[in-house]
Amino acid sequence: MKRIFSGLLSLLILASCVQTDDFDLPELQGEELTISGDTTNIAAVKSLFNFETGEMYYFRETGLYVPGYVVSSDEGGNFYKELILQDKPASPTAGIQLLVDDNSLYETYNFGRKIYIKLDGLILGYNNGVLQLGKQNRGDVVAIPGALVDEHIIRTAEVAEVKPLDLEVTEIKETHKNLFVKLNNVQFNRNLIRANNRFTFAGDASIDQYDGERMLESCETGATTILSTSTYSGFKSLLLPQGSGSIEGVLTRNFYDDYFVLSVNSPAALQMNNGRCDPEYLDCGSTSEEGSIVLFEENFTNITTPARILATGWKNINVNGGAKLFEPGNSNSNRHLRISAYNTQETPLEVWLVSPAIDLGKTTGEVLSFDLKSGYDNSTILRVYATTNFTGNVATTNWMLLDARIPVGPSGGYIDFYKTSNIDVSCLEGELHFAFRYLGGAPDKTTTYDLDNVRVTGF
Repeated sequence: MKRIFSGLLSLLILASCVQTDDFDLPELQGEELTISGDTTNIAAVKSLFNFETGEMYYFRETGLYVPGYVVSSDEGGNFYKELILQDKPASPTAGIQLLVDDNSLYETYNFGRKIYIKLDGLILGYNNGVLQLGKQNRGDVVAIPGALVDEHIIRTAEVAEVKPLDLEVTEIKETHKNLFVKLNNVQFNRNLIRANNRFTFAGDASIDQYDGERMLESCETGATTILSTSTYSGFKSLLLPQGSGSIEGVLTRNFYDDYFVLSVNSPAALQMNNGRCDPEYLDCGSTSEEGSIVLFEENFTNITTPARILATGWKNINVNGGAKLFEPGNSNSNRHLRISAYNTQETPLEVWLVSPAIDLGKTTGEVLSFDLKSGYDNSTILRVYATTNFTGNVATTNWMLLDARIPVGPSGGYIDFYKTSNIDVSCLEGELHFAFRYLGGAPDKTTTYDLDNVRVTGF
């Protein structure tokens, strides 16, 4: 039998006398009392859900209570009417979501607070990729009404020091859902923090609808995951940090259960003051002015079949032998090339689109330019390369990475405009080949890209 403190009644009386939201939680004191039931653990509770049938589990006459430590906070507005609980303050092994009809939960159930949940009368369901506890409303799990909160949630005096679970991005897996974790040596994708186009957490109206999703990259492995921030959070309009470092938050799934995302309690969870760990890019100078002599131009107007792509001198290569390639597209009577891993079942999907040879021997000040548009964005998975020694094999060619502007689009549709890259390649000599490399994979890295208006100019 587990015991908790009997000062609960005193706490409720004290809380009712407070006339302002700006107060410290009183500490629970008094003699301990015995819970009138048995205790279980979060892992055991989660094991009751049958994933084969998908049926919700209803707790009736079990007499069970489950303890947990609060690792979420709705103070910053990034969590709403929910508590994320894990089984231990350090080295946790199981976490779960509890739905509660209160939008100021942090005032009572603060970060690190140990609580007990009375399970009888609650249901266990699965929504948006995570297991939830709450009340039943027909076929849904809904929040515990305010009038019943005290019946189901018992707040103890213990406030533990929560130590995040250290993870490398490549280590993230199902058992880490609803746990408080720490990702070390990560940074935001370069295209999110450019000086002239620096993104906020979730305040960019063109792409952020309900949540702002921003790609994080591991400096160790290059693996990626997503930081998700509610557009209702109080810090949505803050600019993303430009350096590298660590980030702490709750690991969960996106709304459609397609991929893992990390949600933070506040911007203080990001300690990213170290230098960046970007790869080396080709740097020919600073010019981006297109020249008057057109060395190469392709707007894909006449590319109506995959065969026509090859007929015009491009190479379209699926490295792993799959069927998916860059394909002709047509949006609002504008022809372009499109690539996406969506519905391909190819993991990984690595496709290279390599240009015909372009002679740089008769001009100076050469600039490569192209337009890109993205949609259904869940990762920045397109890169652009150049070489003057193409072997005919993308794997054996010595490629130079170009600092291209890869657009970041909304997760639920398309941005309605292209972004143009103008890249100085004037320090290269000989025959130029450039290439667009798509490296994605179903179901979690499937961003769609449209490519148009490719040009190389010089003077």
